[in-house]
Amino acid sequence: MVVAFGLLASAPFLHPQQAPVVLKRLDGTVEVTVAGSPMAALHFAGVARPYIFPFYGPTGAQMLRNYPFKEGVEGETPDHPHHTGIWFAHGDVNGADIWTRKETMTIVGDPTIIGSSVTLDLVMRGSDGEQLGTCQQTITFGTTGKGARFVDFDVVMRANDGGPLVLGDTKEGTMAIRTHPNLKLVQPNEFKNQLPVGKAVNSEGVTGPDIWGKRAAWVDYWGEVEGRTVGIALFDHPENPRHPTWWHAREYGLFAANPFGVSYFEGKPAGTGDMSLASGEEVRFRYRFLFHTGDAETAGIANEYIMWAIGAGR
Repeated sequence: MVVAFGLLASAPFLHPQQAPVVLKRLDGTVEVTVAGSPMAALHFAGVARPYIFPFYGPTGAQMLRNYPFKEGVEGETPDHPHHTGIWFAHGDVNGADIWTRKETMTIVGDPTIIGSSVTLDLVMRGSDGEQLGTCQQTITFGTTGKGARFVDFDVVMRANDGGPLVLGDTKEGTMAIRTHPNLKLVQPNEFKNQLPVGKAVNSEGVTGPDIWGKRAAWVDYWGEVEGRTVGIALFDHPENPRHPTWWHAREYGLFAANPFGVSYFEGKPAGTGDMSLASGEEVRFRYRFLFHTGDAETAGIANEYIMWAIGAGR
């Protein structure tokens, strides 16, 4: 798999103060640069579902797991090949599994790029190719005045005319990221005493692996990458359905906002978390990934969340 413009190479250290972000359409990808240096690549064509990889944080370090795009990277484990950088997908869409890429969510037409945002119009399809519904994703890249970098997702899922569209109760979803291995909360045996261990906290003050399945407005993972303490926070917008969401947040570097998997997270009857959209009905979700320096406290993640939620987070 080809990654746009050789982004796996090391990027230089920058101090962007709301530095200019530029999006450029390439063959099947959108290249994102900040102040002329690589920031990210969005892959939208010829893939089972769109994803972002790589993503360079504010220190210039690549912040996502390289696998499955590049194998044999020190500290990485070749598990869950469907964990592709940053992505939005769900494991039960009218019974179809878009999370593990058994079924697909593919682009229709061309992406629309306006400023630092790109909009993808997608069709979700089942195993026999039938259209299950549509999913429009508007993805915006930027920097903050404090030098952090962000990517915002504004997602609208719509039922076909004739509907329904059922987003099923499963832990396998939904707005997700697989981080650099140094942000793992527990290192596997083969890397113990070789790699640092990351930390995590949610908006309710729950820490470490205990954040799994809990409801919270945000989650933040941080650790040491290339000699600097850096982190990744994921924000759940207060106007999202079922806010504050539940978190499919694992010790091995996956964390995802999941408003559907209630039976898994709370031990309630199967199907409790189902969301059904009638013919032509739609639902909207908004999220922000914030790539920052320092830990959650020094980065002011609680305040950053508030500023974003009230629309002042650019």
